[in-house]
Amino acid sequence: MNPPLSLTASGLLLCAPIFAADPAPKFRPVEIDSKIEIGYAVTVADVDGDKQPDLLVVDKKQVVWYRNPTWDKFIIAENLTPLDNVCIAAADIDGDGKAEIAVGAQWNPGDTLNSGAVFYLIAPKDRTQKWEPVELPHEPTVHRMRWLPNGPGKFDLVVVPLHGRGNKDGQGAGVKIFSYEMPANPRQPWKTSLVNDSLHLTHNLHPGNGTEPGGEGLLVAGKEGVFHFARKGGAWKSRQLAGNTAGQTNFPGAGEIRSGHLPGRKPFLATVEPMHGHQLVVYTAPAGGDAEALWQRNVLDSTLKEGHALACGDLLGIGSDQIVVGWRAKNSEGKVGIKLFIPLDNEGKKWSQTLVDDNTMACEDLCLADLNGDGKLDVIASGRATRNVKIYFNQTNRQ
Repeated sequence: MNPPLSLTASGLLLCAPIFAADPAPKFRPVEIDSKIEIGYAVTVADVDGDKQPDLLVVDKKQVVWYRNPTWDKFIIAENLTPLDNVCIAAADIDGDGKAEIAVGAQWNPGDTLNSGAVFYLIAPKDRTQKWEPVELPHEPTVHRMRWLPNGPGKFDLVVVPLHGRGNKDGQGAGVKIFSYEMPANPRQPWKTSLVNDSLHLTHNLHPGNGTEPGGEGLLVAGKEGVFHFARKGGAWKSRQLAGNTAGQTNFPGAGEIRSGHLPGRKPFLATVEPMHGHQLVVYTAPAGGDAEALWQRNVLDSTLKEGHALACGDLLGIGSDQIVVGWRAKNSEGKVGIKLFIPLDNEGKKWSQTLVDDNTMACEDLCLADLNGDGKLDVIASGRATRNVKIYFNQTNRQ
């Protein structure tokens, strides 16, 4: 018989065992680089076309990739601008089995007029050599980007700045989120379309609609809340899922945004609040299927310090998604790290938690991928103060 479990007000199970029917999470950490400078972003894609997912990291002055499974390091580009690189989008968008890559650079969040840069990188025949940068139009404070599906076999590059042009302290013009359409010759001008320009402090984005795997559009988190944008009739339409509404302005703002599914397939959104904040928050869809109602908020953890990395996926093979969250500054225990949260009910009210990393990863970014083909999602993270890149190989003994 299991011992009694202590619940917080939010329903989080503190130091509680996972249900006996669920496997205990187990990870084997491997540090593949201990000499990065910041590690602004980490992602996974097949760079060289060998059908194995490689790792890519955007560092302060370099964009690099690590070849699976030896993790040999190759420089894609360096010193693109006088200031730091900050973000990356990597995916096979033309179906040839090899990733196309775009990066954001000239990072200076305090300069809302002249900062920012966007580059598409043209691969050489030998992809271990440096790639050719093609500079694209941009807004100031370029911060995040993703390749977003736009019809069968077609992808656009969506770029999200942190601030609107000329903003001060998150006030002023809205952030201009643009979608870029790549021409047949990527050295020629790219067509751009405005996705939205109403939000402020838009820190991160996530492809999908939050309700179904592979759903169309994208989710954006920012000062006002979480919004879904989708193309309809040749234009972008928005729908608010969480945050401030007319007459209610106490939402703290959101930094990270990801989506997943609970047991029973009910969708949820996961955020870090406020931006660079201390709370991991889950939102569940409103009862009754009211498409206009805001999602219901549940705080899972208030002990983070500069939460800055988030992912959702079924690492344990239990048929529902878990949340992986990382923070980059020392918390009240003097530790940095990564936690895994596991849903224990169909409504997203009860969760257990366990550590993936205990004080060796000042997590700037993380992502999930099956790196060794064993059918289990692994965790990949880059650390700012710890200056490292680590893989946490998933060795959970699934039942």
